[in-house]
Amino acid sequence: MNAPVPTPSRADPTVEAVPGEALTVRIWRDDGFQTFTVARRPAQTILDVVTEIQRAQDPTLAYRFACRVGMCGSCAMTVNGRPRWTCRTRVAAVADDDGLTLEPLRNLPVIKDLAVDMEPFFAKWTAAHGAFEPGDAPPADFARVAPDSPARRAVDAGIECINCGVCYAACDVVTWNPDYLGPAALNRAWTLVNDVRDRGQEARLEAVSGDAGCQSCHTHMSCTEHCPKALAPTFAIAGLKRATARSALKRLGARHFRRSA
Repeated sequence: MNAPVPTPSRADPTVEAVPGEALTVRIWRDDGFQTFTVARRPAQTILDVVTEIQRAQDPTLAYRFACRVGMCGSCAMTVNGRPRWTCRTRVAAVADDDGLTLEPLRNLPVIKDLAVDMEPFFAKWTAAHGAFEPGDAPPADFARVAPDSPARRAVDAGIECINCGVCYAACDVVTWNPDYLGPAALNRAWTLVNDVRDRGQEARLEAVSGDAGCQSCHTHMSCTEHCPKALAPTFAIAGLKRATARSALKRLGARHFRRSA
């Protein structure tokens, strides 16, 4: 899990550097790794380091960030081999004797340097029917879902996903099978399977039960281990496996009943 940052720090040279301490940073560029050296600073985050390099040493360095406070997830990168939110990861918690090695997220096309194309990630979110389906005739009034209902409690954690892509980058199955929907899309499908207001369940369960769906998960737990929000997509996928199995048995039973009628 990413190391928490109790107070935000700034990638600002006016923040006093630690005397005599420097940090070696290897950053993946389009043609290989490039090495930079930056001063160590108190409460320094990985995003601070990248921002300082881009502002003070190489303005052509490409990366992505927005909120800087762990709300958007857009700053995710691979830090010393592990996908992390760089705004919430402190240098002191992850730097080793060789410094830092920064790479783009795995399993996604690289646009430039540390910036990746998230389009395949969101395309799979769509393929898993990740949008709420109100049906042809939704009720005129707001639906009321009891917070303590079993279905709502089953997805309490899963609805907190912000689609940062860390779990997708950590997933070995996506690496082996690029068609696999991935943990974030399947987690989203699980939240909607448990939404009593949704009217797209049959199509959703069919979408996530194919060769690229939930049954392809090997339960390595990599997504759960690396999630910066401490969510558990592995357990959401296990729930989908049960739901798709029940749906298949229900269809099989219905066909048998029609034949025997």
